[in-house]
Amino acid sequence: MKKILGGIAAASLIMAGSAFAGGHAHWGYTGDVGPSHWGDLDPAFHMCKEGKNQSPIDLKGFIEADLKPIQVSYETHPVEIVNNGHSIQVNVGVGGTLTIDGHTFALKQFHFHAPSENLIEGKSFPMEAHFVHADKAGNLAVIAVMFEIGKKNPVIEELWKNMPDHAGKKVSLAGSNLNPAALLPSDHDYYRFNGSLTTPPCSEGVWWIVMKNTVQVSKEQVEKFEHVMHHPNNRPVQPVNARPVLK
Repeated sequence: MKKILGGIAAASLIMAGSAFAGGHAHWGYTGDVGPSHWGDLDPAFHMCKEGKNQSPIDLKGFIEADLKPIQVSYETHPVEIVNNGHSIQVNVGVGGTLTIDGHTFALKQFHFHAPSENLIEGKSFPMEAHFVHADKAGNLAVIAVMFEIGKKNPVIEELWKNMPDHAGKKVSLAGSNLNPAALLPSDHDYYRFNGSLTTPPCSEGVWWIVMKNTVQVSKEQVEKFEHVMHHPNNRPVQPVNARPVLK
């Protein structure tokens, strides 16, 4: 899994979330720039159609494994919330880390998709959060958290108060005391697989950690996100091929 991503791909996801930075073709989630066309929009996006380890996937056919506990230490706070036209992204300050198998990654940002991109045994969820981490070599690790409809989520509520309603806008969250860890389930049991970015350029070699347990969000909070996005922002599931999905 320790395949190093190209610097542009890693920086793209870290800095722009679901947007590919700098002089590349426009892409989206609908029509002739939608997911089924990504691989043909720009030579830089070729992995979107040629890759064999693409994300998201339908997690099933699990292989029992001795997965070591992850260590999450998010001693950081949000600094800004951005509407990049493809997602709502929250950039964070320094100080957040994820350690897995003795390998440490720094938290860079987290963003949202509705409905969920990954499925778990065929089940879709109304919303999914991706916590994006990078190590010093440019390797990426993503923690995915699934949301189910229930009570109002206080962290989401605070973020949505500042959610920019137009693409290209951002709002400072300086002074926020929100801890991103509050969006993770209390039980950190997880599934693991090797995958890719779920947006162009679809680079592979990403460590995917999908939380087994869900977090609640209200129907109104999901609808507010959907209204700002104007359309679903989930890439369809991709073939698993020969990859093991560990649990």
